[in-house]
Amino acid sequence: MDIDEGFMKHVLRLAKKGLGSTSPNPLVGALVVKDGQIVGSGYHKKAGAPHAEMEALSKAGERAKGATLYVNLEPCNHYGRTPPCTKAILKSSVRKVVVGIVDSNPHVTGGGCQFLSSHGVEVKRGVLAEECTRLNEVYIKYTTKDKPFVFVKGALTLDGWIATQTGNSKWITGEKSRKFVHSLRKRVDAILVGVETVIVDNPLLTPYLTRRSASDPFRVIVDTNLRIPLNSRVLDSPKSALTIIAVGSNVSRTKTKKIEGLGARIINCQIRDRRIDLTDLLDELAKMSISSVLVEGGATIFGSMIRQGLVDKFYIFLAPKILGGDNGVPFARGPGCDIIKNCLPLNILMVRRFDDDIMIEAYPKR
Repeated sequence: MDIDEGFMKHVLRLAKKGLGSTSPNPLVGALVVKDGQIVGSGYHKKAGAPHAEMEALSKAGERAKGATLYVNLEPCNHYGRTPPCTKAILKSSVRKVVVGIVDSNPHVTGGGCQFLSSHGVEVKRGVLAEECTRLNEVYIKYTTKDKPFVFVKGALTLDGWIATQTGNSKWITGEKSRKFVHSLRKRVDAILVGVETVIVDNPLLTPYLTRRSASDPFRVIVDTNLRIPLNSRVLDSPKSALTIIAVGSNVSRTKTKKIEGLGARIINCQIRDRRIDLTDLLDELAKMSISSVLVEGGATIFGSMIRQGLVDKFYIFLAPKILGGDNGVPFARGPGCDIIKNCLPLNILMVRRFDDDIMIEAYPKR
């Protein structure tokens, strides 16, 4: 590992401190290094807060003169909620800027690096680009596709079932696995389930197993015909966790008013094969500045997401349990492929163990 890669790894660790807090902004860390020593550091904490570069330069002060600035994402060169970082970089007299990746936002991409280069600052790009891209995969998809990044989480027995024939699934995985899932919930803008999951499990859908943050993710319920019970916990929970219910056009106005009176939001979506069109739903969520969605069930939603090519990353938990029959609830409902070579191939990123459970983190190959 060369010096630049070593410092960029440190930058990435700083950037990760903002997980779950910066949306719809990216995760960014920054270091000011002079004579091989770190003289300033920072990370972006939340939208509207100072950018990582500004924090690092502020801490470095006069020591930034002639130093090198490391940042995982190209410094901004435009006015948003905060002034452009490029001008602060020039004012600090930093000699060199080392960048992981350019900004994916098509309106600004490359502008920051070009501005700095044109004003005499040496710019080096592409250091640990793969790692930097993966860290901001949500931001990159949201800014380039105008759609949320979709995570799918499933917990399966070793013989492939997510619940028994009665719908019981508590608990397939152990406590450490469930705590990790709650840490995932804290990182995303929204958690999505089908109404059947609400009816059977009556989940809260908040990261209650972790330390609570200032706000909880949105809870999105896919409920074509508005079957959700009025006493569901997602309708009677902390006001910081807004519930969104996606319905078709032909639902009871009386029940709609009752649910809205409980503080939930109803959105009408297009219908596809007599169910909510999930592509249309994701488009609606994007309009609400929701950049990431964690899909937690159930089998019908999983199947539709997979067949429509809407999944960006899988978290599959395998527990050392055998249902031992053919009457459980499968991971995905609906028609699958006809031959094995047409199965959805995955690119496995990581395999991790939580006590006796195994988690596979993977991207679909497209």
